Amino acid sequence: QVQLVESGGGLVQAGGSLRLACAASGRAFSDYAMGWFRQAPGKERSFVATINWGGSITYYADSVKGRFTISRDNAKSTLYLQMRSLKPDDTAVYYCAAASSSRPKLAGAEYPYWGQGTQVIVSS
Repeated sequence: QVQLVESGGGLVQAGGSLRLACAASGRAFSDYAMGWFRQAPGKERSFVATINWGGSITYYADSVKGRFTISRDNAKSTLYLQMRSLKPDDTAVYYCAAASSSRPKLAGAEYPYWGQGTQVIVSS
């Protein structure tokens, strides 16, 4: 079992930055890939970014590429999402998730463990 707790969400103006964190406990953090997903009001949950077990391989959704950076600190069992140049379209609840594999995954179905989410609101 893996427990995930996100933090760092909040209200920010367009063009601003936020850093989300996801603290993991349970299974050894370095055993599995991690991902960030988001769900905007009235929309389905969508992929944001993923990172492999060691942090050397990352993938991003086209909508956030060049603005968001996913990283992990295995010694601290923590996943991060640095978000820059935020836009109102980035407003959503952001979820971290742990995959069943050490390789990065893009599909939510590949992630059996999810956090409770943290709200990000970007004002125009």
